[in-house]
Amino acid sequence: MTMLVAERLEKIVRLVNEKGSLRVSELSEICKVTEETIRRDLDKLEQAGRLLRSHGGAVSIREQQPETPYFEREIAYAEEKRKIAQQAIQYIEPHDRIILDASTTAWYMASIMPDMPITVLTNSLKVAMELSSKEKIEVICTGGILAPRSLSFVGPRAEKFLDAYYVDKAFLSCKGLHLERGISESNELQALVKKKMLGISEKVYLLADHSKFGIQAFTVVAGLKQVHEIITDSLVDQAFIAQLKEKSVSVTITS
Repeated sequence: MTMLVAERLEKIVRLVNEKGSLRVSELSEICKVTEETIRRDLDKLEQAGRLLRSHGGAVSIREQQPETPYFEREIAYAEEKRKIAQQAIQYIEPHDRIILDASTTAWYMASIMPDMPITVLTNSLKVAMELSSKEKIEVICTGGILAPRSLSFVGPRAEKFLDAYYVDKAFLSCKGLHLERGISESNELQALVKKKMLGISEKVYLLADHSKFGIQAFTVVAGLKQVHEIITDSLVDQAFIAQLKEKSVSVTITS
């Protein structure tokens, strides 16, 4: 018997809520309809506020962990983040094409960035505004859904926007850094954008203060092998650093 449209929509919401996220191809197979039909269904459900579209599928609204407001992140471990930012700036050379994510550490980088000829790709309003007064720096900001807590752009439009670019270096932060589970984020939409940023970067620098070590947040972003260097502060647990080096992960500790 052919499933009624209303029944199919309810089934899609239930499945996505159960799994956290599902791809169009998976839903197409389960519901026995074309992928184009599923895409139309997902558009309707997003408009109705029942789920969130991601690039290639859908994400449960229930599973989205609230992000820490920007002003709270800005003052947490501020001195450590500034030192990490100062170290990270040393890796940037004239004519580099770089990514700065929507982390507070990336914003600290933007605030002390020398006015030199580079291109900066970002999904952060704060980073874009900080760099706007520096005439030699070309700033490219993604579109997408504005996440008010982080003042960043997320969602399928932000992800698709990044497909048009390739950069030399990416400077990204995270919610958690785990020896087995790798890099993670508390919010899946942020994680999806960061995955895309990783995929279009020649080198990836992870900006992680000591509070991120040993943490396994909700959504996996990438494995440690995808990071070329971790930049952290002097309060980091030395036993953890030794284990990272055993895994051939390069780590720089600020003074």
